[in-house]
Amino acid sequence: MIFSIMVSEGPYTHQASDSAYQFTKAALDAGHEIFRIFFYHDGVNNGTRMTTPPQDDRNIVDRWSELAKAHDLDMVVCVAAAQRRGIVDVDEAKRHGKDGDNIAEGFRISGLGQLIEAGVKSDRLMQFGD
Repeated sequence: MIFSIMVSEGPYTHQASDSAYQFTKAALDAGHEIFRIFFYHDGVNNGTRMTTPPQDDRNIVDRWSELAKAHDLDMVVCVAAAQRRGIVDVDEAKRHGKDGDNIAEGFRISGLGQLIEAGVKSDRLMQFGD
């Protein structure tokens, strides 16, 4: 089965990101395909490399980055939601005159068209968060 995942809650404010991560990992371990993971609303906060949780806490951003690298996952951060929350890649930083970027490894910024495509090309679109 081909899944796409939408995460719409931040990494430390709601269980949605942890649940989405565990679901994605379990689906991959079971031999399913993940077409895309789309981070929307506060879920875009999963894609900032500036997250620095305490050493005894899980690093959700790093978990997503490592999973993406291990399985060549397409992880998309919604551009409009990211801009509102101060998350930019190199191109967006230049375009808006910012002095640096903060997108985490394995994430990319794009628009809602990527979410629509994910829904069309997947057997199931799973939403985690409100």
